Amino acid sequence: MTLRLEVEHLEVRYGDLIGVADVSLRVEEGHIVALLGSNGAGKTTTLNAIAGLVRPSAGTIRWRGEEIGGMPAYAIVPKGLALSPEGWRLFVNQTVEQNLRLGATALRDKSRIPQLLDRVFGIFPRLAERRRQSASTLSGGERQMLALGRALMSEPKLLLLDEPSLGLAPAVLETLYDTLWKLHQEGLTLLLAEQTVPLALDIADYGYVLQTGRTVLEGTARELEADKQVQKIYLGIKDEPASAILSGSKP
Repeated sequence: MTLRLEVEHLEVRYGDLIGVADVSLRVEEGHIVALLGSNGAGKTTTLNAIAGLVRPSAGTIRWRGEEIGGMPAYAIVPKGLALSPEGWRLFVNQTVEQNLRLGATALRDKSRIPQLLDRVFGIFPRLAERRRQSASTLSGGERQMLALGRALMSEPKLLLLDEPSLGLAPAVLETLYDTLWKLHQEGLTLLLAEQTVPLALDIADYGYVLQTGRTVLEGTARELEADKQVQKIYLGIKDEPASAILSGSKP
């Protein structure tokens, strides 16, 4: 496997506050990697540092062997990384289509934008129906679709997803994860930050658990499902295996 992303001993400070203290992780080409942890564990800050939205205080972030830690987002996106933030982080006063077009800003070949729009509308027909509507009028599920669609407009090789399940109804959530799996099957590599641990591990190859801004556990998805500490803290069970509460298995 070609190593795509490597983060070592990442630290991010906001003045005197420490957002991330010591996070290390790797994402291999063609894999789905889950970044797990409770609210405030440092998942969003880690993704924002990789995407160039916040500047690391220490540590390294390497993409295909190149150090990108500290680069601005506009320099990172053309290298093949894109962040799909929580669905509420949109330009709500602009239309669905305008939000999507903003995702293609980094493209060198702007003639590809119509084709990419067609692709996103094919993945999310609901967005096609609402392409002229203001993003402020969308439901939570539709906003999450738009956040993901906007990230896809830059044709990323590695897609970073921040809490895609947040606030979604079960039926919408299932559809969204089916879409993520299909994108992965088409060759997209995913780094997925989630609080919904069973759901993330059901499609992931490998996972990292963050706690108070530090990487405290790592392993294959199956190993983490069976880990007693993960079961107790994140899955809410003590004796039965994690697989017993997971609905279904990898597609």
